[in-house]
Amino acid sequence: MKIAVWHNLPSGGGKRALYDQVRGLVARGHKIEVWCPPTADLSYLSLRDMVPEHVVPLQPSFDRWTRPAGLRMFHRLRWNPWAKLRAMERHSRECAQQMNARKFDLLFAASCILYHTPLIGRFVGIPSVLYLQEPNRPLYEAQPELPWSALAWTTKDLLTRRFWQRALLHRIRLSGIRVLAREERRSALAFDQILVNSFFSRESVLRTLGVNSRVCYLGVDTDRFVHQQKQREFFVVFVGALIPSKNVEFLIESLGKVPASCRPKLVLIANTIAQPYLDRIQELAQHTGVVLELKHRISDTEIIDTLNRARLMLYAPRLEPFGYAVLEASACGLPVIAVAEGGVRETVREGVNGILVDHDPESMAAAIERVMFDEELHRRLSAQAQNLAKAVWSLEPSIDRLEQRLRAQLDKRHLEPWPDDVGEYSVPASG
Repeated sequence: MKIAVWHNLPSGGGKRALYDQVRGLVARGHKIEVWCPPTADLSYLSLRDMVPEHVVPLQPSFDRWTRPAGLRMFHRLRWNPWAKLRAMERHSRECAQQMNARKFDLLFAASCILYHTPLIGRFVGIPSVLYLQEPNRPLYEAQPELPWSALAWTTKDLLTRRFWQRALLHRIRLSGIRVLAREERRSALAFDQILVNSFFSRESVLRTLGVNSRVCYLGVDTDRFVHQQKQREFFVVFVGALIPSKNVEFLIESLGKVPASCRPKLVLIANTIAQPYLDRIQELAQHTGVVLELKHRISDTEIIDTLNRARLMLYAPRLEPFGYAVLEASACGLPVIAVAEGGVRETVREGVNGILVDHDPESMAAAIERVMFDEELHRRLSAQAQNLAKAVWSLEPSIDRLEQRLRAQLDKRHLEPWPDDVGEYSVPASG
């Protein structure tokens, strides 16, 4: 197949998944070219080492509706949802024109850091498949409050300037949220097929976007992430972005419940760091007596080495769609203790490659003590984790699944003709 790939991904599990997917498809003889905007992370697991990668500009509009004098481009894109939509629309149309001109068989799109569900599917004239890691969760989830819920207020608040400033900002943000929600669904409907990483994600897409999707499980490179038989050391590890949704404070609180005499150090391997959140968890760690060690943007070699020396992986993101880091840990023979939420319930099998616990610090602390100091249990979980990763979650079967989905979509014929002019589509000017 001749496949056009589009993405706008940051560093992290989504980019690693796309990297492995492209690498696997190229190894099977498929011709691939990649398109992305400059907002994508081009340095992390670079695709241009394998295939041509076209970086198409993402420029804001400067018409009369999007001309707040004196503001930089970043602020225009951030605070004006219509300017951001028009910029992404122009970028997507340009990418689609280049793809159509090269006569690709199929579009395979990944998620977008700005929209999650990208606009590119609206403009191509070829069969299109989207691998959607997760919906745009901040639009639909309480983090910690729902973004569209009304402000709480009292009669006293009505007499303060600060309240009215908050109310105005809330109203402006609400308008932008409504636009984003509308465009996410429009974009989802434009794709012929949506693939997701777990049954939990399938339910999330149906709940938020009202569209069907199919599960196409990811895999981990078990030739690279391997159990190196190293001596396990007295520390536990977390892998992921240091942002509030990853719930690292819960891990610190849980470790704080472990007696100080047998409390392990927590090593944080982070690809992305929100500094205010890091400050908060460091303060919490100091208060609870938990020792932290931060490893930021380290190489795969260092990650694999750390996973092979750690005693346990702790994992508690809120409603994580899949849990890619869990599979990497399992491939390295590292048992996982995770909160039983979201897609993690599909990647962590109770008593096989780890332990599932309630979102309760005491429960997590009890599981940590149990697995840390029960040598027989730790040895059994370690062996089973490695075997499970190879048998169920290895990379080749995941490429088989993806290739089958892409071929099946390519074999289908559209009942209605595709428009020849991608300029037929446009983003509405208002919400």
